[in-house]
Amino acid sequence: MSNAEQILAALGGADNIIEIEPCITRLRAEVEDPGLVDEPGLKAAGAHGVIRSGSAIQVVVGPEADTIASDIEDLM
Repeated sequence: MSNAEQILAALGGADNIIEIEPCITRLRAEVEDPGLVDEPGLKAAGAHGVIRSGSAIQVVVGPEADTIASDIEDLM
């Protein structure tokens, strides 16, 4: 499973994601149900950190954020 597939699954799957976009070193995602987000799964997929604010989730992935966001969008 690729990093993008692991991150997508840890964010609760494609049906849980309202929007996802890269921001320098982070993936910014808005999710339907924040309870479905698996923080240990995100870290296992290579995330350096996870920041939550309601339905907004920021996944710190480093400089490959653009590539991972594009790969996730392709999977959705």
